[in-house]
Amino acid sequence: MVAEDLIVDRGAPMTFSSWRMAVATGALLVASLLGAAVGHAQTWPQRPVKLVLTLGPGSGTDIGMRLLADRLPKVWHQPVVVENRPGGDGIVAITSFLSSKDDHVLLGAPVSSFTAHPYVVPNLPYKQDDLAPIARGWNLTLVVAVPKDMPVNSMKALVEFARKQPGKLNWAGTTGAIDFLFAGWLKKNNLEMERVPYRNPQEAANDLATGRIQVVDASLPTMRPQLQAGGVKLLAVTNATRDPTLPDLPTAKEAGYPELTLDGLVGLFGLPSMPSALREQIAAGVKVAVSDPVVGERLALTGQTLNFGGAAEFAADINAQSTSVAAAAKALGIKPLQ
Repeated sequence: MVAEDLIVDRGAPMTFSSWRMAVATGALLVASLLGAAVGHAQTWPQRPVKLVLTLGPGSGTDIGMRLLADRLPKVWHQPVVVENRPGGDGIVAITSFLSSKDDHVLLGAPVSSFTAHPYVVPNLPYKQDDLAPIARGWNLTLVVAVPKDMPVNSMKALVEFARKQPGKLNWAGTTGAIDFLFAGWLKKNNLEMERVPYRNPQEAANDLATGRIQVVDASLPTMRPQLQAGGVKLLAVTNATRDPTLPDLPTAKEAGYPELTLDGLVGLFGLPSMPSALREQIAAGVKVAVSDPVVGERLALTGQTLNFGGAAEFAADINAQSTSVAAAAKALGIKPLQ
């Protein structure tokens, strides 16, 4: 008996030559599928890429994303356009992004735009798993600010000032996550302040400068115009580390209030169906774009700090912030609505 006369145990007889041909065919099929996956990543993008933003023109997120949009075409060889879709604490942009069902549409957003949604938005039209982290780009500096003429110059002084006037001071946050942590801070320190809702954070900054409200917890880019005009002063940053452009301004943790710690994480998201290889490719392009020294310099001028990270690092940061928001919600007696 020769090798060609061998028979498989079950099913129709198969010669060694037939078996060898079947194996070769299978190998070619696997190689073809792998090649298609690699080819998809290598040929992306095949047309212009759109960045849908949760905030409006002039915001810190908008400034940073436009810096990316100016540089990514050199990496991707396709135009990159920015579309601002503010409103609904990020929901307008998120639903627009998800409804596109297009891997050439990416979401650009600060994480604080959506980490509090499960506690404040009934019938939330998406799940957090619908937003696949691609890359963390930079951190917004978040600050606690008061009117210039308010007789307080530190977080402890603010606590003492508020304690003497229960219910008489007004405050404003600018996103759900910031609101939750600030409200949790008030509760932990037995302070009574009235929250004033604002659709536009810049309006809150303007009202702070005129004394219509007394405290705002917002991004430094939002507060910078009024800060430069001399209408407001800063008491602390809520970020885990000090802002390099404000080295004398303490963090909330350094001031004695670690429960206020919140980093303004900003990055890009893709659809959950996007292959991990493609997400890695996009992140690599972002890394090249932000390596331009001009990007870091311009971000710093607007109250932002370059802090690139890949999908895994970004996802870990998001989970950490979600945990902090959940703890604040629990302290406030607020349960998830979903």
